[in-house]
Amino acid sequence: MSEIQKNRDFMKCPQFFDIMKTSDQSKGAPHPIQSKPVTGTLTMLPEFEHLAHTHYPQLLDTRRSERLFTEKPLTQAELAFMLWSAQGMQRYRGEDKIAILRPVPCGGARHPFELYAVIKNVEGITPGIYRYAPMEHIGEKKVSIEYIGVFEDYDNRMSAALAGQKWAATAPVVLFISVIPYRGEWRYVQASHRVMLIDLGHIGQNIMLSAVALGLGSCCIAAYDQKLCDEALGFDGMDEYTVYAVPVGTPK
Repeated sequence: MSEIQKNRDFMKCPQFFDIMKTSDQSKGAPHPIQSKPVTGTLTMLPEFEHLAHTHYPQLLDTRRSERLFTEKPLTQAELAFMLWSAQGMQRYRGEDKIAILRPVPCGGARHPFELYAVIKNVEGITPGIYRYAPMEHIGEKKVSIEYIGVFEDYDNRMSAALAGQKWAATAPVVLFISVIPYRGEWRYVQASHRVMLIDLGHIGQNIMLSAVALGLGSCCIAAYDQKLCDEALGFDGMDEYTVYAVPVGTPK
C-alpha cells in the first residue's frame, strides 16, 4: 500500500466501538487530568466580557489570514479573550466530572490540548512563555496565565521555530497549541489521532474569529520546526508536542 493510500485511509472513519473495547477507559484506568497542574507564578488577566461587538456575518466576511502586523501591543483583556475563546473551561458535563465543556467542540469531550502564549508585546506583561491555566476559573469568564520562562533572542528564535517565516516574529503574541495525546487515547486508542486533528481545526477557527471580533488579525501555521518548537516550549516530543501556531496582532 502506498503512503498516499495509507494517509487517505487514515482520514476515513474507523470502527470506533470496536476500538474502544480495547481502551484504557474500558479497563478501568484513571481518567487523565483535563489540564496540566500549575507549577509557576500565576497572573490573572482583566475581564473581557464586553470587548467584542462584531456581528457574526461580519466576522465571516472579514476573517482572513493576516501576515503583516503593526507594533501596537495587545491589551491584557484582548489576550484573555483570545485564550478563553480557544480553551476556556465552561462547566463539567455529568456528575463524574470526566467530561468538561469548552467554547470549542471536541470528540468525546477529550480536549487533549494545552494553550501557550509566547508574548513579545502585551501591555503590562513581562515578555516570555506563558501557559493558559483554564482549571483556575471553571465556569467563569476569567483567565489566568502561568509563567513558564523567557524566550531569548525572540525574533531569530521565533523565525527559526516557525520554519523561517520571519513575518510571524513581528506579532506581539504567538499562540502555540500542544497536544497531550493520551487524553484522547485513553478512550479512543488509535482512533483518537484522526479526531484530535479535526478538533485542532475547531480551535484554530475560534482563534481567528475571536481575533477579528477584536479588530485583530491572525494566521494559523502548520508548517514549523517540530524539534525547535518542542524544545523552546519544554515538551518531550512524545507525551506532549506542538501541533499548531497562531501569531496574533493588529494587522497593517
